Amino acid sequence: MPKSVFHSADSRGYADHDWLQSYHTFSFASYYDKDRMHFGVLRVLNDDTVQGGKGFGTHPHDNMEIVSIPLEGDLEHKDSMGNVSIIKHGDIQVMSAGTGIYHSEFNKNSDKSVKFLQIWIYPNKRDVKPRYDQITMIADYQHNQLQQVLSPEPDDEGVWIHQNAWFYMGKFQKGKEIDYQLKKRNNGIYLFVLEGSFSCEDHTLNQRDGLGIWETNQLAMQALSDDARILIMEVPMER
Repeated sequence: MPKSVFHSADSRGYADHDWLQSYHTFSFASYYDKDRMHFGVLRVLNDDTVQGGKGFGTHPHDNMEIVSIPLEGDLEHKDSMGNVSIIKHGDIQVMSAGTGIYHSEFNKNSDKSVKFLQIWIYPNKRDVKPRYDQITMIADYQHNQLQQVLSPEPDDEGVWIHQNAWFYMGKFQKGKEIDYQLKKRNNGIYLFVLEGSFSCEDHTLNQRDGLGIWETNQLAMQALSDDARILIMEVPMER
């Protein structure tokens, strides 16, 4: 029988820094829960809203795969490798921090907020050469199809990271059933609902709810509302 853990949206940690409102699915900064440290190699899943003209000043990271998925607005990125870019809805950004990197993320616009997911994954290789990449997928994900947005392979669709992980996103009409086959034995899946609601493994998931499932090879889901959007993260359960 598959094992599972359910994290409702209202059970997440929350921090309000005036310029930043951040919900933490897993322990982060001042939010600590010994039972919510990570899901396998998925260490951080933050749901951030940054006010106009504000942002994260230059700060360091090392030995972490960092993925940013914009949901609304424009996010400006700068880093110690000389990259300067703007990411927005439909883009995926990835950094392999490796031996060390400094970066900043700011809301490009002064008159509206920017919303994005900040995701950290433990790598399967330490002290790699730092790298940055971003791609534009599509402005709106294909209806009733999962689209791969991350994998371990540089030649696959989406961005890639130093870990045996796969991410998919999709938007579905009410009643649509989705079957997912795991890519790698002993991986688990963490589902995160972006909009609408889904059913999975006797759970009903609403907006920003999360569900982790492991010890299974496949998963069946169903959209319970129109234009329901979901992020599927398949990750190793052991570091």
